[in-house]
Amino acid sequence: MNKKANEELQALVGKATAGDKKALETLVTDAQDIVFNLSLRMLGTFADAEDATQDILLKMITHLSSFRGDSSFTTWVFRIAVNHLKNYKKHMFARYPLRFEYYGDDIENGKIQDVPDLTQNVERDILAEELKMSCTNVMLQCLDKESRCIFILGTMFKIDSRVAGDILEMTPEAYRQRLSRIRKKMADFLGQYCGEYGSGRCKCKDRMNYAIQNHRINPLRLDYMTATEIPMETICAVKDAMEEIDDLSQDFSFCKPYQSPERMKHLIMELLNSAQFSIIQKS
Repeated sequence: MNKKANEELQALVGKATAGDKKALETLVTDAQDIVFNLSLRMLGTFADAEDATQDILLKMITHLSSFRGDSSFTTWVFRIAVNHLKNYKKHMFARYPLRFEYYGDDIENGKIQDVPDLTQNVERDILAEELKMSCTNVMLQCLDKESRCIFILGTMFKIDSRVAGDILEMTPEAYRQRLSRIRKKMADFLGQYCGEYGSGRCKCKDRMNYAIQNHRINPLRLDYMTATEIPMETICAVKDAMEEIDDLSQDFSFCKPYQSPERMKHLIMELLNSAQFSIIQKS
């Protein structure tokens, strides 16, 4: 960040901590899509990501006076979000953890042919795309929390290893090495099992009813297909430079960024309009 931009940001933060609601709203609006997308990939579902995003933004608001400008504001927000999400226990996959072995066995042995039509007249192509986005996101839950975070920061957000290492409290070299290993593990699994991104037998169009039966997608609530996709450049603004970690970048095109859901934006605006807003003036 250049000196002028940093000074403008510091002034905005100063206004927000002094109780300027418009300044605070600007900071929250700038942060919410980044926080939501990180939460979605870390937690696996839209509902859990929305809840966690609200918690993180409230934490950001109440700790705003601690921002000193030693790093970019976005990096500071990432640090708060990562620390919160690595310790988050309220999401579905904290109660029902996944492993690659389970996922692979389900692909190989799930009795998809025994399930009746459950599509409820929703177009099959739409349901197949919803399942593809959901499945590949849920697959991230097979990684342990720190590996998941490394993968998301490096693959989706494309954060420079110096910044990512600072966020995760590891050296840039260690971050790059772990990212490369994790990306290879993910790519190997996709290559072996997934017919959408690899040469595996699993095809979303063949597993839609099985997924509906197992509550993996809901024809009446298509989170991914109704979400508004945003340009990857928008979500990658935090990075200092692109780094070539390995040659797998095209294998993870499912890491698409989305706008925060409207229902979540409304809840955040309600928060800023509530008595909770006074917290920041006392922090």
